[in-house]
Amino acid sequence: MNVSDLREKSDKDLHQQLLELRKEQFNLRMQSATAQLPRPHQFKQLRKDIARIKTVISARRAETKAK
Repeated sequence: MNVSDLREKSDKDLHQQLLELRKEQFNLRMQSATAQLPRPHQFKQLRKDIARIKTVISARRAETKAK
């Protein structure tokens, strides 16, 4: 996931994608708890993707407040 790609998306799309990533994160936690996690490195990547989306959303909020 690229930050430039995220900046091109609308707020609605970003919130939707954030929701999907959080659901995926929950599913990975459940797989980990039952020892069925095929690729443990997914946690790190998923957390970074969530952080990128949240950063873009907060930057947009700060931009609109500054205007």
